[in-house]
Amino acid sequence: MGMTALVMGATGLVGRLVTEELLHRNFMDEVRLLVRRPVDMVHPKLKVIHTDWDKLQHDKEAFQGVDSVFCCLGTTIRKAGSQEQFRKVDFEYVLTGARLAKLGEVRQFLAISSMGADPKSKVFYNRVKGEMEEALCGLQLPGLHLFRPSLLLGDRNERRFAEGIASVLMTKLDFAFTGRLASIRAIPAAKVARAMVNISITNTRGNHVYPNEVIHVLGETIA
Repeated sequence: MGMTALVMGATGLVGRLVTEELLHRNFMDEVRLLVRRPVDMVHPKLKVIHTDWDKLQHDKEAFQGVDSVFCCLGTTIRKAGSQEQFRKVDFEYVLTGARLAKLGEVRQFLAISSMGADPKSKVFYNRVKGEMEEALCGLQLPGLHLFRPSLLLGDRNERRFAEGIASVLMTKLDFAFTGRLASIRAIPAAKVARAMVNISITNTRGNHVYPNEVIHVLGETIA
């Protein structure tokens, strides 16, 4: 019998790639997408569930019978409009999804965090990511996997000028990111997605954190 996965945030850069990766894996029977906006993907294994993230608990049935939940939710303060709205997306929605996953007896919860995540950081973005990680670890999920990538490389639906410039520079200078600098080396979003899917099939229990340099290795090949 095959597996069932649920992707939160499938319209984003990593979420879309995770979805595509799952759909191409032979062990996957069904891929459920929890999305706010319409998606243009069509596949026999695909089940699209439109949700209101502020009322996510109304879709708790979507978490039933699921083996792994991939949480790829994330925004920027500029796009969110305020720090409060940013925290709602990157902390509250993620935590609600994890709680529903636990209620649904989901075995693996995999979430995108960020390099530098630290609940004590003076940087708001890093602090929220760290608080999110801390809250998830406190839920005592059967299997929790937190991925901390550096700058993500890939085609986004929206333009991010600063990230675009940084992506060009870090791609051109990739050869220089060795030794201690390897931990901040930019990473293709497709490699992050592949790493997440590879880890999901190990069914490893407990809390695990994957830094950027480890994600590079985990995402090299298909497990």
